[in-house]
Amino acid sequence: MLTTRFTLIYVTLMTLVVVASNFLVQFPLNAELAGINLADILTWGAFTYPVAFLITDLTNRQFGPRAARKIVFAGFVVGVALSFYTSVPRIAIASGSAYLAGQLLDISVFNRLRRQAWWRAPLVGSLIGSMLDTVIFFSFAFAAFFVFFGPNDPFALESAPILGVFTAEAPRWISWAIGDFAVKTIVGLAMLLPYGALMNVLRPMQAAPAR
Repeated sequence: MLTTRFTLIYVTLMTLVVVASNFLVQFPLNAELAGINLADILTWGAFTYPVAFLITDLTNRQFGPRAARKIVFAGFVVGVALSFYTSVPRIAIASGSAYLAGQLLDISVFNRLRRQAWWRAPLVGSLIGSMLDTVIFFSFAFAAFFVFFGPNDPFALESAPILGVFTAEAPRWISWAIGDFAVKTIVGLAMLLPYGALMNVLRPMQAAPAR
């Protein structure tokens, strides 16, 4: 009964994060940093999405990787349904693929490092998972090579100065990916604070399997 209750809580939290991220991705971050117009490369959804890794890691710590995968798959179903409803199929495919691959990699890395320093498993797992998530999403969604997922976005493929400030140019989606991963890294570091605060409260309820 206790396991079921906590599972429902984690599923609800994951669902809220996915729903919030899908909503907030519509709103650019209207600010400027070091000459970079953040509205050109970031939305508010970039700040909420990494919280999904915290939820996955807390589930993994408390119940092990099998339970964490169930939470991830629940978020996957919600995320894909929302993406197909609110966006074009190519974006939905990219979003679902990136979320699933990134979260499952985070679970695997976390489980391998869980017996090391308390911060290492959540930090390394979330950063590596975020990197894979970013690469898959922006490649599938915008790279010309993946046109078989759907029509290319001409604006995303236009060459522009990287981050709007460097002399080197690249397709716009490269700057979007760089900005997105930078935010995920910052938020991933910030998520160590709630993880550290909760790790002594949410103690493992059973020995986690090795895989």
